[in-house]
This record gives sequence, structure tokens and C-alpha cells, in this order.
Amino acid sequence: MKKPGSKKKQMDDDLMEDLDEEEMYNLVMKAKIEALEKARMKEAEPKRRLPKVLAILIAFLMTFYIISMFPKVISIPAIDFLQVSSRLSQDEQIAANKEAVVVIETNGSKGTGFAISEDGSLLTNYHVIEGYQSVTVAFLEAGLFEGEVVEEYPEIDLAVVKVIGENLPDLTLDENAPVEQGDDIRFIGNPLFFNGIANEGTVIGPLQLSSWDREVMMIEAPVYRGNSGSPVMNEEGNVIGVIFATLNHDEEGRVGLYVPISYFKE
Repeated sequence: MKKPGSKKKQMDDDLMEDLDEEEMYNLVMKAKIEALEKARMKEAEPKRRLPKVLAILIAFLMTFYIISMFPKVISIPAIDFLQVSSRLSQDEQIAANKEAVVVIETNGSKGTGFAISEDGSLLTNYHVIEGYQSVTVAFLEAGLFEGEVVEEYPEIDLAVVKVIGENLPDLTLDENAPVEQGDDIRFIGNPLFFNGIANEGTVIGPLQLSSWDREVMMIEAPVYRGNSGSPVMNEEGNVIGVIFATLNHDEEGRVGLYVPISYFKE
């Protein structure tokens, strides 16, 4: 298995996914609101009221501008991963696995988790639930649940959340699955403004973080904010890891990081 170089690695703050599409979206919408307010104020001034035709033209141009900004706000990669998710979701295994992946919400913040037992045990990242004992859990088909944080493993950024349920869809953990450079992987999560997005990537190799006692795995894959807690699956559909961060690597560029599921099983 290829070992990454020892050059300095530039990690995102606190090992969290970092993407500014949401900030860009907020700025654009704020600018739009301010522009509309200014337009209304100008219309309220009797001596400076614009002709109706000119006002309609300005409104049309403003709408066109906002629409033209959306590809930049959401980004072409985001549009691409929606197309990829649609394609992958045609696979029966992926479609079935999506039902076991959940949205975990804590006071306006959201992450990803997935069921590891039929009676409601869920696995997610520790940083997704950090500081909370109860969270809101949403299954694709099974609906909303109140979840209780029952186990925490901050040293490997994992945690277990429990909901009360029966016959819930769950995923199979495979701590013994061989993983090699170039292996294809798939993962399901809730990136950006979307939920239940399936995506794909390839394994790059192991990486030793200065703040960790164990190696984590790097993948070439479109990982975004909200993907924390996403299950990483092999071609058999079994979970081999949990996405927890992104990293700017000197040699590989922007990559995703996942915790091998064997760490949790241990």
C-alpha cells in the first residue's frame, strides 16, 4: 500500500470539512435583500420614482443575475455529485444502504450517521454530537427519532447514538476487509444542503496525523461539510470506515479522511 510523503500537510481547521458554498450563498442572498430594500426606498421617493417599464427591466436583470450566480454558489462539483448520486442510487445495494443512513441534527447543525443494528444503534463522528446528550435523528424511510448519545470515543472521533426502534435498516461492518491503494469505495451522506447523497471515490493510502496515535485513510473523493459520519463502503456494500474530515495534502491535493471501522470494532 502506498505511503503518503512526509511533507507538511495543511489540514482544515479542527479536522472538519470546510467548504464556503454556504457562506457564499448567505452573502448572495444578503446582497439581494439589500438591493431590494434600496429599490423599495427609491420607489417610495415621489420625485425619483422610476418609470414602470424601467423598474420591470431592473427586476428582470436582478433575477437573471441571481440565477446566474447559483452555479457559483452551489458549485459545478455539487451539481456533479447530484448526478453521480442519481446514477449510483439505481444500484439495488446502494438504494438499500441509503435507508440505513441518517441525518443527525444538533441545534441547527447537521451531520451524518448510520444504523449498525436493527434495534437502533447508530454510529457517527464524535465531533458531530460533541457537547450533546440527545440529538434528532432522521431516517430516509423510517422517519424522525430522538437519539441518545450512549458511547463516545473522541480519540478516534466516533460515537454511538441510540434510538428506540425495531427492524430498522442497518449496515454490515467489515473490519477484516482488505483495503489497498486504488480500491473503489462508495459513501453516503448529507453534504451541503442535501440529504442522502451517494458518491464514489478511490483509496489513496494511509496517513499518520500528528494528533492521532493511529493511521487514518485518505481517499480521493468529493467530501463536503455534512459528510462527517458518512459510511465508507467497499464493492460488497460493507462498511470499512467512517468519514470524519478533509485535508489539503501537499502531494495529493484536497482529500477525504476516514477512520477504519476496525478501530471501532476493537
